[in-house]
Amino acid sequence: MDILQGTLDLMILRALEVGPMHGVGVATRIEQVTRGAIVVKPGSLFPALRRLEQRGWIEGEWGPSENNRRARYYTLTRTGRTQLAEEKKNWGRLSSAMNWMLESEA
Repeated sequence: MDILQGTLDLMILRALEVGPMHGVGVATRIEQVTRGAIVVKPGSLFPALRRLEQRGWIEGEWGPSENNRRARYYTLTRTGRTQLAEEKKNWGRLSSAMNWMLESEA
């Protein structure tokens, strides 16, 4: 399933709302919550994580992973939490508008 631009950012912010996790953990969380409907590939995930970090919405810090490899763990910043709240509102308006459009008589 293709993801609308900006939607991946929202999903990453939402995944990190529950707590810090590394990139693979973020992708796994998204896949679990969407019941496998959305699988985020590394080629999309890691550029998005860098973009969100540059915007100041998340922070990354190196640490050991579960298998003792080095991994970058991401946390949501205060600015990121504010942005997530705004994105949730925007998504609600967009999804309502799309439902109205799709349910209207042609």
